[in-house]
Amino acid sequence: MSAKISGEALRIRIFIGEDAHWHHKPLYHAIVVKAREMGMAGATVTRALEGFGATSRIHTINLLDLSDDLPVVVEIVDSKEYIERFLPVLDTMVEGGLITIDPVRIVKYTHSPSPDPHVDESKDLG
Repeated sequence: MSAKISGEALRIRIFIGEDAHWHHKPLYHAIVVKAREMGMAGATVTRALEGFGATSRIHTINLLDLSDDLPVVVEIVDSKEYIERFLPVLDTMVEGGLITIDPVRIVKYTHSPSPDPHVDESKDLG
């Protein structure tokens, strides 16, 4: 797994269509699974309300023009080493879309501690 990261890192953004697939699975899901398999720090998928890309066709959630192919953005933040190792994998997976890389500064990267199963939080402590 990726070591705890802090300080300077990279953010990769993958802009794809919701209906894009990789081996019969949604492409956004396949990217997240592959990132996890490769030990990356994390990934987030965001579904957009509207957008257009290289074809200039507008994809929208507007009820009068409902699209079944809304824009999706997959974001991954990790060290330069991990991002650079992931790029060739993305190149084979993403046939149409946009991939960008930005420098970022990580201020905090932690997870919430698991709740203690022995503590009953419903008890009144006052």
